[in-house]
Amino acid sequence: MTRPNILFLFSDEHSYRCLSLLDGTTGEPVHTPTLDSMAENGAFFSSAYCQSPLCTPSRICLLTGRSPMTSGGWANGSYLRPEIPTMPSVFGEAGYTTCLVGKMHLGGTNQMAGFAHRPYGDLTGGTGHQRDPLSMSEGGFDMRSRTADAGMTEIPESALQEQVIVRETVSFLREQNAAEPDRPWFLCASFSRPHFPLTAPGRFLNRYWPEGVSPPKVGRTGDSAFHPMTVGMAKGFRTEEVTEQEMMKARAAYFACVDYLDEILGDLLHLMERDGLLENTVIVYTSDHGEMAGEHGMWWKNSWHEAAARVPLIIQTPAQRRGDSSGARLDTPVSLADLFPTLCGLADIEAPEGLEGRDLSEAVTTGAEIPAEPVFVDNPLPRWGEGSEHRVVRMGQHKFVRFRGMRPHLLFDLEADPLEQRNLLESGTETQHAVGRQLKALIDSSWDFDAAEAQRQKDEEALLRNSLRAGSSRHGNCYKMPDGRVVAADTPLYGPTVVDT
Repeated sequence: MTRPNILFLFSDEHSYRCLSLLDGTTGEPVHTPTLDSMAENGAFFSSAYCQSPLCTPSRICLLTGRSPMTSGGWANGSYLRPEIPTMPSVFGEAGYTTCLVGKMHLGGTNQMAGFAHRPYGDLTGGTGHQRDPLSMSEGGFDMRSRTADAGMTEIPESALQEQVIVRETVSFLREQNAAEPDRPWFLCASFSRPHFPLTAPGRFLNRYWPEGVSPPKVGRTGDSAFHPMTVGMAKGFRTEEVTEQEMMKARAAYFACVDYLDEILGDLLHLMERDGLLENTVIVYTSDHGEMAGEHGMWWKNSWHEAAARVPLIIQTPAQRRGDSSGARLDTPVSLADLFPTLCGLADIEAPEGLEGRDLSEAVTTGAEIPAEPVFVDNPLPRWGEGSEHRVVRMGQHKFVRFRGMRPHLLFDLEADPLEQRNLLESGTETQHAVGRQLKALIDSSWDFDAAEAQRQKDEEALLRNSLRAGSSRHGNCYKMPDGRVVAADTPLYGPTVVDT
């Protein structure tokens, strides 16, 4: 076997700040030794952006290497059109065995997304987040319960979906290696944490609560604090109702979820290394979007802020893991759109036409910085009020946010103003205004908001035509049996047979 295996470690809602290798100015006081080691012995892209900071759109865009307009990744539950090549479908056509274990949060009937195998995950479009039974019984998991119910998980640790993903991943690869030892594989292990519910085993929560948790880097301040979209987002997520005490405990629980995920990733990599499954394997780690975690007075995602759109991205080659090649930190802004062509480059596979990213494989293997190119982030839904759709472009040190109908547009210098406090379109120099005009023209020439809205409506019609059987999405995590049946995995948690009280 000459082509490398690909192990794609995928998480949900991991803020770029939550890596313990970062200094205190940028980072939070988390403990991530597994990810730190990967970053120090691999290519660590410090300024990576998701294509759309919401679960389903980001995942569809990442799988296809395209924007929401060309991939159909508009909203949570969007339908992945089967005619569009995906990373797993292209690797499968190149001779790889492909497998997805865990969450992918797709709407409609195309739940395989180009993977040949999917033994465990949210196979019915029910997202697969394991809600703690007590909060469910009280009608929880709404906007307020997300922070109000943060704390220690009620679910036995052995039954947490992260544990199941580790077991199913190792089991699949052991069987695959025994059956076809010379065939390369592409496996995505996709975890739910640190996405809410913000609950974790006690040993992690106790690190941060009641002591050990840090406040947000920035509060509800700056030129955009009362921007119409900011106001709409705060109202929609009900973040103004979160008290200081509740916010700090929720941040503690979020940090605990990050720590727990890092331990889980370490357990998985240890088992795989022991079985020789990493000897010729490229490892990727990233997340679908970030988490506001109280910054700017906000929680969750689906906005232009750095905390929502920026994510960790680490790619480690076998040579880097062995010490034959050194790792590097790469600071040039990149996009998750770049992953598809980059993995094709590392595996010597011809990338399909229509990809909107660039091949970073040379930067991964050599550690050389890449030329700066525009990086786009899209929010194509008017979720936070009429005209709140927006496209972001990051180019060098500057970031421009162009709204469909709301005003003002925004321009930040992220080197001088990393907390996005000063809108240079209102208070900058003429030189900075010229940069703003240039970046706005770049967005206007690359994105037609009216055409995007028309395409979104067509894609929503396709979703209705390809909807799942009524009621099936009530079930989150499921197993796919060898005979094709899909069965609920979490029945002991949510529909238990009680034998004693």
